[in-house]
Amino acid sequence: MRKVLLPTIIIIAASLLLIRIFYLQIIDDSFKLKSENNAIKKVYDYPERGYIYDRNGKLLVANQASYDIMVIPRDIKKDLNIPEFCALLNITEEEYHKRIEKAKVYSPRLPSVFLSQLNKNEFAAFQEKIRKYDGFYFQKRSLRDYEVDYGANIFGFITQVNEKQIEKNPYYNSGDLIGKQGVEQSYEEILRGIKGVKYIQKDKYNREIGPYKEGKYDTIAVAGEDINLTIDAELQKYGEELMINKRGGIVAIEPKSGEILALVTAPSYDPGILVGRQRSKNYTLLYHDSIAKPLYDRGLLAEYPPGSPFKILTGLVALQEGVVNEQTTFMCHHGFSYGGGRFMKCHGFGPHQLHNGIYNSCNTYFGQAYMLTINKYKDPGHAVDVWSSHIKSFGLGQFMGYDLPIGKRGNIPTSKTYKRIYPNGGWRSSTIVSNAIGQGEVLMTPIQLANMMATVANQGYYYTPHIIKKIEGEKIDEKFTTKHVTTIDQKYFPPVISGLFDVYNKGTAYALRVEGIDICGKTGTAENFAKINGKRTQLKDHSIFVAFAPKDNPKIAIAVMIENGGFGATVAGPIASLMIEKYLRKKITRTDLEVRVLNKSLLSEYAKVGGISDALKIESVPKDSVLQAKIIKPKAPAAVTATKAEVKKTAVDTTKKN
Repeated sequence: MRKVLLPTIIIIAASLLLIRIFYLQIIDDSFKLKSENNAIKKVYDYPERGYIYDRNGKLLVANQASYDIMVIPRDIKKDLNIPEFCALLNITEEEYHKRIEKAKVYSPRLPSVFLSQLNKNEFAAFQEKIRKYDGFYFQKRSLRDYEVDYGANIFGFITQVNEKQIEKNPYYNSGDLIGKQGVEQSYEEILRGIKGVKYIQKDKYNREIGPYKEGKYDTIAVAGEDINLTIDAELQKYGEELMINKRGGIVAIEPKSGEILALVTAPSYDPGILVGRQRSKNYTLLYHDSIAKPLYDRGLLAEYPPGSPFKILTGLVALQEGVVNEQTTFMCHHGFSYGGGRFMKCHGFGPHQLHNGIYNSCNTYFGQAYMLTINKYKDPGHAVDVWSSHIKSFGLGQFMGYDLPIGKRGNIPTSKTYKRIYPNGGWRSSTIVSNAIGQGEVLMTPIQLANMMATVANQGYYYTPHIIKKIEGEKIDEKFTTKHVTTIDQKYFPPVISGLFDVYNKGTAYALRVEGIDICGKTGTAENFAKINGKRTQLKDHSIFVAFAPKDNPKIAIAVMIENGGFGATVAGPIASLMIEKYLRKKITRTDLEVRVLNKSLLSEYAKVGGISDALKIESVPKDSVLQAKIIKPKAPAAVTATKAEVKKTAVDTTKKN
């Protein structure tokens, strides 16, 4: 039996191997298609990307036809008239040789992109003579056609895949397009669709003789799915207009859903400039602008000290920890002394409780409340961790989980923070009291500030901010419909909200009221330092404002951060009031605020650090030739005497980030 077993196993194994080889070589031809088979040519059919709409169904991003010139280096004839070929495509001979060498590195036998994104006019001349140039053929694609000139940071853009992306995902081939940044990147697999492929048989003379196996293995392209964003297009547009000649971010959220209504960063750019043959040139200009940083989304990436809006959380934590109540009173003498003769300044005076402490933005009240919170526990390290846990329950100090590919954590300090800063110990509540007023080690992004206000508006809960509202034929991720509850009891929110309401009625935002709209808000001013000639220099403060409205059943929560803007009520506050009225009423009655904001320029402040760049504005030309672009220097906006419609949208020069 043993003598028979081994030969039997060998015979069975050999038989199975022979059967498999026969199947693969004779019956199944699919492996031929996966190899570099010179007799079979792959032709891809690229689907249209899904359209992008705003929350109200307004079309924001569509598609337009374009053409790529493809090349198979091995098939190029030696007698190719290179000067004529280059003149036809408006490229230099040097560019020609560089592109051919790049194609050879990828593969001498496989097609790769020689020249991408030609429009109809550019392609027409080449199409007439394409038969003269063996080794070259064209590939039709669809490129983005932006219906609006705003929202670039939201959309992102389309670019060619690189080698790493090809290695990581076999779906992509050299020359394929992929979404980068914004929703184009976040929802790439949904928007891109599925490309089709046709296999063409060639004879020994390299001539096409028809479909391989009568099209048995051909597939049809499947168009990408359309998506609706949570963005209100008109609100987004208005926000970008208000930010002309300013630097910072605006984020607006619908509290009851977490839907992002506006995501403004300034300076920004027209998304249409990153389409077509000028895309690379324009992107390089944007990328290397280290002063204005138009590709830097300040709404998601910029981390700032939140200033006085953070007092809202200081008060809530103190209430939750039971160290103060609504009647607890602290005397303010334009500030208070603490920690061995140190003094925290304040513009207030007299007795302050929670209510007037909020609407007068009293540093004394919140500084004392914070110190009582820390001093409640014997160990200041444990106390800071308790405080930090409460703050982080508002989604702060961590990545928020929204559906955009970029973001920053911000910073909410813990005991580890201070053990690192003070390795020998000796720190206490008075050492870190600046946290109480949103300075110290506390950092937040504008979207975190907006989410904080949405949480306060909801009296203790929030939904993860997100920008997707609807995907055709699919459900959105359930994490965006999951409620997050803070560690603060609901009963402590109403007295804080009452104080925020009176910020507009008799406090620091009294001049920013909008008749008929009950707005709850908080002004903020954060200190701003930068290194100039190697020295730490204090510059004009950042202007901050957070708000939600209406007071009952809130529809919008907003955070506005203006770099070097000064007091919160000077620039950020008016912008918040205008954005709220624009969203709730679709019109503006506070035209005085509108004129003030549109005419406000902070370029002189930004010039104090590093100077002002030439700030080229890259402007798209008319839609019929949208793939071409020109670059012009911006003109300063004219004074506003009537409506915002008379103000031209202008690129902004700003300084390096402090």
